[in-house]
Amino acid sequence: MPRYLISFDDGSMDHISEKDLPAVGEEARRVVREAKAAGVWIFGGGIQRQQSTLVAPDGSIAAGPVPETKPVIGGFSIIEVPSREDALIWAARFARSCRCTQEVREIMFDPESR
Repeated sequence: MPRYLISFDDGSMDHISEKDLPAVGEEARRVVREAKAAGVWIFGGGIQRQQSTLVAPDGSIAAGPVPETKPVIGGFSIIEVPSREDALIWAARFARSCRCTQEVREIMFDPESR
């Protein structure tokens, strides 16, 4: 069954007031609980806003992009559903709960990742 990455950019939720943030978090966790109950949830979470670190094939380490200068992922969900249409339905539920646009991408199948 295909797996999908549902994500949003860092800063996409900046329009939410501090007062409303706990309610938005609870709405998002409710959708996660529903995805778990439906058996489609694999993994997900928010990503700390910080500069990333890049590790090259030769092992060298460098500072990565700063979220303020390049779009980076702010949060994600990985689900396993029968079709892209099903993934879009879940993405819409996350978009409503998080109050921000979600990007949907299919994850390439790799039999070693099971």
